[in-house]
Amino acid sequence: MFADNIAVAGGVAPVRPYLPGLLSDVLAGSLDASAVFDLQLPMEKVAEAYAAMDERRSIKTLLWP
Repeated sequence: MFADNIAVAGGVAPVRPYLPGLLSDVLAGSLDASAVFDLQLPMEKVAEAYAAMDERRSIKTLLWP
């Protein structure tokens, strides 16, 4: 990376303007967001979801009702 002068950077993601449209598309089933989540659990297992993210077994967990 150093020899080729390649850098890795990050920044702020301006989610708020896009959230209402994306959320309605996901809830309507016209947008599949499953690739974003690496763990899906029912809402009653919310403690397990937080533990998985804390222990780095999961990056983003989807909780469903």
